[in-house]
Amino acid sequence: MTGGRVKRASSYINNEPFLLNYGDGLSDVDVNETIKFHKAKKGLITLTAIQPPGRYGSLNVSEESAITEFMEKPKGDGSWMNGGFFVCQPSVLDYISDDSTVFEQEPLSNLAKEGKLFAYQHDGFWACMDTLRDKRMLCDFWDSGKAPWKTW
Repeated sequence: MTGGRVKRASSYINNEPFLLNYGDGLSDVDVNETIKFHKAKKGLITLTAIQPPGRYGSLNVSEESAITEFMEKPKGDGSWMNGGFFVCQPSVLDYISDDSTVFEQEPLSNLAKEGKLFAYQHDGFWACMDTLRDKRMLCDFWDSGKAPWKTW
């Protein structure tokens, strides 16, 4: 599981903070700013929080069935979610039991309960590549020369 894979890398981590990501997302997040934020908060882990773009248009409908507001693909529902980019202290590995540990369950839940998990709120570009539709969209960005995540 995801936690077990992270724990298997422990021999390469030593006693320094390390960066972690899922590898299926692209973003223009400023890694240096994320690291600065992490150091300032003095937590054990900082995740990059994002607000995913809405996929469909949204309507507000009155009791009389009149549309009172129309929004084409609004930015999510206002909730923040895990964007899959992390800055971690080595002691995070202590929260992972074994290969069966799902990183997003007990480890992150326990770190949150203990006040050691922080969110770097990223308002810029973020996209995942979970579906063929996602792949096509991201390839179109790249092929157009306007890939928002290409910051070099």
